[in-house]
Amino acid sequence: MGWTTRFLAAVAFLAIGVVFSPETFGSKSAKLTTFIKLAHLLCFSTAWGAALWVTFIGGIIMFKNLPRHQFGNLQSKMFPAYFSMVGVCCAVSVACFGYSHPWKSSSTAEKYQLGFLLSAFGFNLTNLFVFTPMTIEMMKQRHKVERESNIGEEVGWTKNQEVAKVNPKLAAMNKKFGMIHGLSSMANILSFGSLAMHSWYLAGKIDL
Repeated sequence: MGWTTRFLAAVAFLAIGVVFSPETFGSKSAKLTTFIKLAHLLCFSTAWGAALWVTFIGGIIMFKNLPRHQFGNLQSKMFPAYFSMVGVCCAVSVACFGYSHPWKSSSTAEKYQLGFLLSAFGFNLTNLFVFTPMTIEMMKQRHKVERESNIGEEVGWTKNQEVAKVNPKLAAMNKKFGMIHGLSSMANILSFGSLAMHSWYLAGKIDL
């Protein structure tokens, strides 16, 4: 099934849901409110689900099964797209939540939730425009040094660590890469945590 087919199938199911929703034939204000809630819910759930998968499942599986340079090259293509998508979803969620809960009339809990969403948005922008470009550039430099030592096509870090013991240049690169990658990972975890806090808030609002 191609990308276009999958997208059209998703749109079709969404359209069916809209048609059979009680609010579909209500007033214009009710329709707008429902649309804003839908946009917020879809964008938030997409951001949170993507963060969960990339951070705790997909990345770990790829690292444990792909040759290290292949894994790094794949991550260098995937992470800009990942942070862009999550950033856009967070921005839409912020806009929708802010519209539904104007600051002056919002409760303290609602103001905190807007803060969590803004934090997730900010952490993703930081990763997209600061840490990710630095990490990718450092990775490319380290790959070049590793290829000169005939390593990088193995799975895992063992050979890198062995060579770094006798190669000061690689050891310095490992240290710098680890620092930048650590900052990127921390920003990603903080973003995920902010989204998790909002998921708890939303769960308290759902009546099943």
